[in-house]
Amino acid sequence: MIPRYARPQMVSIWSQETKFRIWFEIEAHACDALAELGVIPKDAAKTIWEKGGAATFDVERIDEIERETKHDVIAFLTHLAEFVGPASRFIHQGMTSSDVLDTCFNIQLVRASDLLLADLDALLAALKRRAFEHKDTVTIGRSHGIHAEPTTFGVKLALAYAEFDRCRNRLVAAREEIATCAISGAVGTFANIDPRVEEHVAAALGLKPEPVSTQVIPRDRHAMYFATLGVIASSIERLATEIRHLQRTEVLEAEEYFSPGQKGSSAMPHKRNPVLTENLTGLARMVRSFAIPAMENVALWHERDISHSSVERYIGPDATITLDFALARLTGVIDKLLVYPERMDKNLNQFKGLVHSQRVLLALTQAGVSREDAYRLVQRNAMKVWEHGADFLTELLADKDVTAALTEADLREKFDLGYHTKHVDTIFNRVFGAA
Repeated sequence: MIPRYARPQMVSIWSQETKFRIWFEIEAHACDALAELGVIPKDAAKTIWEKGGAATFDVERIDEIERETKHDVIAFLTHLAEFVGPASRFIHQGMTSSDVLDTCFNIQLVRASDLLLADLDALLAALKRRAFEHKDTVTIGRSHGIHAEPTTFGVKLALAYAEFDRCRNRLVAAREEIATCAISGAVGTFANIDPRVEEHVAAALGLKPEPVSTQVIPRDRHAMYFATLGVIASSIERLATEIRHLQRTEVLEAEEYFSPGQKGSSAMPHKRNPVLTENLTGLARMVRSFAIPAMENVALWHERDISHSSVERYIGPDATITLDFALARLTGVIDKLLVYPERMDKNLNQFKGLVHSQRVLLALTQAGVSREDAYRLVQRNAMKVWEHGADFLTELLADKDVTAALTEADLREKFDLGYHTKHVDTIFNRVFGAA
């Protein structure tokens, strides 16, 4: 985790202090269930909650113990016993380390999901506001980076809204899938702990019991979770790349906000670079990179090994912290994005009506010209615009083969921009619902 790309609330989920507090709660809830089942004294469970709950766990002390024991959970339990006293002998009855580690990891991922969902909500709100602001702002659509046909800038943003709405739905599903608990003991058979303990701990912590946990929670759940984060990151990059292209000097239809006092280059004072969206492109690459090791973690030896453990110590914090930062940054970019309708109009008309070529093609076919001949007629006039800067309508009106099929009035009607935007309301209703 790099502080430059981290926000405090997400970072706190992954702090050592938070982790040890969750470990304690898992153990204490298990003791409550064990006490109800008569396995341990109820007074012991009460003492564990009172003394452990009031404790401030000393991370340095736990690290000190671990240097001797070479085992993090044992180090924590040893430190916990220093607070709890004799009743500590009832802690961790019938449990194994993975019961604590895996349940804690899933709790952290669930909490991280809640922050990420809030991030997505903020981004969706910004996209919706700007989409409606520019619903009727006509701009050129591009395919292969080349002028295609007119669209609106609002439709571009509505597309992004729909994409991130799908991302949100995927994250909700991934959150639900990861929200499981395992308190099943060595190799997951419940031989030394009653399944009702797991049910109690799960309910207390807002989780579901893992149906079959071996000695670890199956890692296909985690693979799906981190893959979902990777898809969200890819959507971030798609929108960031769109903005970067629109900010190019030759295009300049939209631009990241450039704050007073901001500097674009150490050498060239005139520069206003798309640094935020370039940064988002890089962060998206990092988040996606965590999906592969998560998938490789699925294949563990028999009922358990720890080849996944070191991986998850990295990817749990880094993926969620980075994505949290990236979503917040993208929201800021969209919220303050500078949009230039006049430039959009200038670019749209740069090739003097060429964007209406398909309408002319279709009109010729409707007038009885074969598609092959219609394409040839339209293309030969379009190439004059590309190569010589001619006016498309003027060239068409001068082409006797074209005017033999279409009148001047027919041709002029085909150059109406409103034709291309007549279904924008339909698109918006599909994305945002009826007003």
